[in-house]
Amino acid sequence: MTAAAPPARIAALRRLLPYLRPYRGRALLAALALLLAAGLVLGLGQGVRHLVDEGFAAGSAAALDRTALVLFGVVAALAVATCTRFWLVSWLGERVAGDVRRDVFDHVLSLSPAWFETARTGDILSRLTADVTLLQALIGSAVSQGLRNVLTGAGAFGMLLVTSPKLAGIVALVVPLVVAPLVLFGRREKRLSRAAQERIADLGDTAEEAIAGLRTVQAYTHEPLDRQRFAARVEESVAAAVRRINSRSLLILLVILLGFGAITFSLWVGGRDVVAGRMTGGELAAFVLYAVMLASSGASLSEVWGEIQRAAGAAERIFDLLAVRPGIAAPAAPALLPAPARGRIGFEAVTFEYPTRPGQSALHEFSLAVEPGETVALVGPSGAGKTTVLQLLLRFYDPQAGRVTLDGVDIRRVDPASLRARLGLVPQDPVVFSADAFENIRFGRPGASDAEVRAAAEAAQAAGFLDALPQGFSTFLGTKGVMLSGGQRQRLAIARAILRDPAVLLLDEATSALDAESEQAVQQALAVASRGRTTLVVAHRLATVRRADRIVVMEGGRIVATGTHESLVRAGGLYGRLAALQFGEAA
Repeated sequence: MTAAAPPARIAALRRLLPYLRPYRGRALLAALALLLAAGLVLGLGQGVRHLVDEGFAAGSAAALDRTALVLFGVVAALAVATCTRFWLVSWLGERVAGDVRRDVFDHVLSLSPAWFETARTGDILSRLTADVTLLQALIGSAVSQGLRNVLTGAGAFGMLLVTSPKLAGIVALVVPLVVAPLVLFGRREKRLSRAAQERIADLGDTAEEAIAGLRTVQAYTHEPLDRQRFAARVEESVAAAVRRINSRSLLILLVILLGFGAITFSLWVGGRDVVAGRMTGGELAAFVLYAVMLASSGASLSEVWGEIQRAAGAAERIFDLLAVRPGIAAPAAPALLPAPARGRIGFEAVTFEYPTRPGQSALHEFSLAVEPGETVALVGPSGAGKTTVLQLLLRFYDPQAGRVTLDGVDIRRVDPASLRARLGLVPQDPVVFSADAFENIRFGRPGASDAEVRAAAEAAQAAGFLDALPQGFSTFLGTKGVMLSGGQRQRLAIARAILRDPAVLLLDEATSALDAESEQAVQQALAVASRGRTTLVVAHRLATVRRADRIVVMEGGRIVATGTHESLVRAGGLYGRLAALQFGEAA
């Protein structure tokens, strides 16, 4: 996503048509209002001609009154048509932008963790917000303005021909000179707009990273360097935007200079015709009005063209993201897991390496069978592959060789949603959402009642500190749960998993952030929670797994020993060394 992208193509905007199709009725009404408004604007020129020739020149007050009244009626109708067009296209812009944002967000949630290993959060957010805003401006403003200017400009030139073919010919000579800069500068605008949008994404990514790690930034007094880094990104963003502004400013200069220069010259020629009696004052006034309409339309089109180019770049970035296919997806005909769930887990000669670390096997010919209701602990040094086992069981990734089964079914044949519905995860770094405790715990089972949420919290030894909050369970926990300590966040995550009532409970260092007293309480809660269900425990602290039915010792992506705590200590080896370090035990 960070690679330089090719210039945006206007064809990318065609992919917005499916989003407009459900609202084609309103789009049609907007088009009719646009046509009516354009026609009424052109009618103003004839009204001015009659006002001058039949009112001023003829000296007839009655004719002047009638003409002015008709002209006011045209203006009133124009106001209503323009208001209607503006409301309809603005509504369409907001509605389509909302639909695109929803689809992008839905799609991002479906992507595999492997894709996010190289994706930038700031870039994703930029596409979801800033890029969609450009599409909203295109549909809600730029398109209708562009069509209005095209219709007004074409109609004004037609009326110029009717009013004075000679003067219209002078204006026509300038049209190619106005169109040429639009085409030439338009190509440059595409490149500069895409570059500016990429720099904004860099800016968002830098800010998001610093804010997310604010405590670490401040703890290491890294603020000056982060300020410099962000300031550099700001300057890059501004520089890219200024290059685009310079290009568009020059385009506007040329279009206005050529367009209104032609009007001035035509007015001079027409004035001489009026003096010579070859043209009436009203015809010259109408001609000037139509010429101004034509020139204004050309100048406005240059700005609209720039907006279209920016929106084309945004559309390409958005649809590039929507084109990313999830690496993990449900098969066309997914297999059903047996009911009721039993929780039997199987790893059969599994070999796996992470996409970002090719050639480095996280697991190598790994085989493990876990029986229903069994508690199995995975221990070993960092990088042994313990957490990878859980990642594969959750089907965040698929192995390159071998297979993973749940209740005898290859999980690649199962809908991931059905698979994960039978699993409950307590990660090492628990996520607390910006909501209250009820909503955070209910995340494990959205339909659970308040009483069930409280029961899960009590089982996880979390009810006490949650009741002590200002509004109890209804207290807003802050962004990422900043109102809670690390241990409290961990217990909240355990309550979430308990409420889910899964067939398989996955604990990835679930008690790593707890003090000794809390750890003992949570261990008792987890003992109750794991009763009757399969439990996989990943742990570095061996005290948390001494009572496991079986301990699997891993090193280098392989199983090097299996047994109970006592038997493994007696056998020595890697587990014996770890136990000696942590407990002072020796074989």
